[in-house]
Amino acid sequence: MSVRTEGLPAGPTSRGRALPGAATQLLRYLPAMTVLLGTLVVWEVATSGPGRHVLPPPSAILGAFAENGTVLRRSGLATFYEALGGLVIGTLAGILVALVSSHWSSARRVLLPVAIASSAIPIVAVAPILNNWFGVLNPLSKMGMAALLVFFPIMINVTRGLVEVPPAALELMRSYASSDREVLFKVRVPNMLPFFFTALKVSTTLAFIGAIVGEFFGGTSEVLGRVVLQSLSSGRFDIAWAGIAIGSAGAILSYLVVALAERLVIPWYRSVLAAQE
Repeated sequence: MSVRTEGLPAGPTSRGRALPGAATQLLRYLPAMTVLLGTLVVWEVATSGPGRHVLPPPSAILGAFAENGTVLRRSGLATFYEALGGLVIGTLAGILVALVSSHWSSARRVLLPVAIASSAIPIVAVAPILNNWFGVLNPLSKMGMAALLVFFPIMINVTRGLVEVPPAALELMRSYASSDREVLFKVRVPNMLPFFFTALKVSTTLAFIGAIVGEFFGGTSEVLGRVVLQSLSSGRFDIAWAGIAIGSAGAILSYLVVALAERLVIPWYRSVLAAQE
């Protein structure tokens, strides 16, 4: 027996086709792009008058890029190297301490207060000490500054991910007579990975902040911190803002790399977030 469908309203799937992936992404970021473009236009119009401006127009900053491109590029690469080194050191140290504190509750009671206290130390007070330890011109002093800022969020979030495991999952593993090693790699580490990547994305920006702040207290002339400081002292605000823009671009690029790695390592986490919305 055939069923006639003439005159019946179209179902939900026939009302329109889903937008392609690229168009969907474009619509998703269109409001932010519009706000950014509008901000640049207002910024250019408001600061394009005669005289020297502490906040120069975007056209002047682009001109500083063109005039001082070689120095800014070398300075950006040097600061990126310091920030990346600090990110690696702080991440490895945070993971190591988190593994120890998650395995032994007594160690957690000792290490967590110490980590919280260390995060409360003013970072500008540590920079001269690191410069004296490693040398003013040694990149390790700036890496140490970056590592100090990175260590705390990595350590706290990785510890949470390793400890805050659903009890039902642990009971299931115990019912299979699993060893502690199997529980660690099959339950605790997968549960920790979303916490870890969240902390790592935050730490990418903190690493650049630590490296640039460390450069304010000494270093070679071709690092972003020294370029910004010397440009501000001489009244070249356009060059200073160009250096700030390069540092921001490096932090954003590092964030995007970590976000891409998160998609590749834990692709299932996006479906979990979508189910919770």
